[in-house]
Amino acid sequence: MRAFQVVSHDEGPKLVDIPTPTPGTGQIRVKIHACALNFGDLLMIKGTYQDTPPPPFTLGMEVAGIVDAVGPDTTGPEIGTRVLVFGGSGGLADYGIYEAASAVPIPKNMQFEEAAAFPVAYGTSHVALDYRARLQPGENLLVLGAAGGVGLTAVELGKLMGANVIACARGADKLRVAQSCGADHLIDATSADIRAEVKALGGADVVYDPVGGEQFKAAFRACRPEARLLPIGFASGDIPQIPANHLLVKNLTVMGLYWGGYLRFKPEVITNSMSTLFGWYDAGKLTPHVSHTLPLEEAAQAYELLRSRKSTGKVVVSIN
Repeated sequence: MRAFQVVSHDEGPKLVDIPTPTPGTGQIRVKIHACALNFGDLLMIKGTYQDTPPPPFTLGMEVAGIVDAVGPDTTGPEIGTRVLVFGGSGGLADYGIYEAASAVPIPKNMQFEEAAAFPVAYGTSHVALDYRARLQPGENLLVLGAAGGVGLTAVELGKLMGANVIACARGADKLRVAQSCGADHLIDATSADIRAEVKALGGADVVYDPVGGEQFKAAFRACRPEARLLPIGFASGDIPQIPANHLLVKNLTVMGLYWGGYLRFKPEVITNSMSTLFGWYDAGKLTPHVSHTLPLEEAAQAYELLRSRKSTGKVVVSIN
């Protein structure tokens, strides 16, 4: 079968032929139809992501497809079931082996491309805003990187949860995408004084930050007393240092969020969140945004869209 693999961290990933795997006890094999790309994949390619497997490994964290084989003594989705899986890796291939317990049946009206784009982006934002920050109706939610894979879902979910959403993104085109997902106020990160504009809107009660760097520092200084800040990632490449004395003076709370970590130590948080999110999707309240869909043969180009920030929402690789 085909697989887009990192053979060495010293060279770029490439499409290779490898044997088709067989599921073991407790496992299923999925015929993969779609795989969504994530910023963490770019870190895996360099070997700097917190959960990078040893090379060689196949890229692709979240997939959607059809169960085509079940391992011995395995209870789980039956052959023929449409499922999505967050596997951490292995998704950019014709087939993938996953723990049966990690597979979630896809809603009947959800396309494979939408399903693959769903768990990390929506799951991260919902767990961050609901479970961690306890976002309340009427609060000011500042979303940095608001047109990216997770940022756009934070805008959409924040609006659905009743917040006043302030979207910060780079350029008018990306801000228009954020506005179409419910943003109430728009800030252009390429030219605006983020701190001044947020403070003019009353300050931030919750900051959702997948960017880091100078944007985090500006948002930090624009927080209202008792604000909650959510570092989600560091797409800027700059991990900011947080002055503890400022936390003290304004009674601020900084709470990290690594969505995948809950799968290991508190999986019910993910299960409950996905149940809520699928309910909202079935009710027509969520619209996954996929800006680009490319074939497996063009996986390298798909990652370049992510790396160069030319995409909005999610980039998905279709595998036929």
